[in-house]
Amino acid sequence: MADSDRTASLMTPAKLAQIKPKGAASPAAWLSQMAADAGHVHVRRLRELREQLRAQSGLMELSPFVVASARLAQALPALDFGLLRSRGWWARATGKSRTAGAEFAAQFQRIDEVARSVEAPAQGVRKQQQERAGAADLALLEIEVEHHAIEKIIDQGSRWLQDMRNQIKSREAAGPDAAAQEQLKEDAARCEILVTRLMVLRAVSSAVQQLLQQARGAASRRAALAQKLQQALASCMRAWHTRLAELAASAGDAASPALNLEDAMEAHRELQLCVKQFLADCAQLEAQEKLAAESLAALEAQLEAA
Repeated sequence: MADSDRTASLMTPAKLAQIKPKGAASPAAWLSQMAADAGHVHVRRLRELREQLRAQSGLMELSPFVVASARLAQALPALDFGLLRSRGWWARATGKSRTAGAEFAAQFQRIDEVARSVEAPAQGVRKQQQERAGAADLALLEIEVEHHAIEKIIDQGSRWLQDMRNQIKSREAAGPDAAAQEQLKEDAARCEILVTRLMVLRAVSSAVQQLLQQARGAASRRAALAQKLQQALASCMRAWHTRLAELAASAGDAASPALNLEDAMEAHRELQLCVKQFLADCAQLEAQEKLAAESLAALEAQLEAA
């Protein structure tokens, strides 16, 4: 394969059309420029996609939901089931049963108001996910395509270098004349140009790979959080409200000495665990999104250098 063919194999058709020599441009200069520009089209497209991704996948606004959930997490332990445990004849006779039941019902009403304040921020998180998921996923898919193209160029370039260096050694061993020695120098210099270019492309490839990993991790956590908000949290909230509202309504009825506390207490524990888990999920998502943002910035630096 001729030198021009080997170097041209590193280029896309679009790039070849852009850098085809005109006029008196020498073949040697053309080949050297192609080596220096290897992967240029893909680097340029990655710059465009990076900007798209930056605009489409900003940090999810979790603060309203986190604040409301933290308030609920603080409020839930204040519900005192101990108020309903003593309902003997003395408590009924002295009216303490009714008083305790009223206090329990009042506690429930206060906490229920806090619980309801979580609904709107949770809907906001789900809406954000719906609005950004498609465009960000498409940008990541295109970035992956460009990444594969650059990886292919790196592989082709590495094989071209090995082939060229082997040829240079063979030609040197054959005792070249002055003109051939000059050609050897040009070929060796072109190899070094390509070595430098491949190092740059490897740095870009590594940065892209890191971005894909972190960005997809963040996207996965965002989708999981939105789904859990729609299903798990909503289910816990409904079960809690239904069972606790029934218990609070009957708590002041002195004629009902035996209240079914177990189901209500279980629903209460489930909601506490659910809210705690969602706060942990939000913290993990924020950390993951921070890593994705850092990867995006790191890719920008490598693309500017390329």
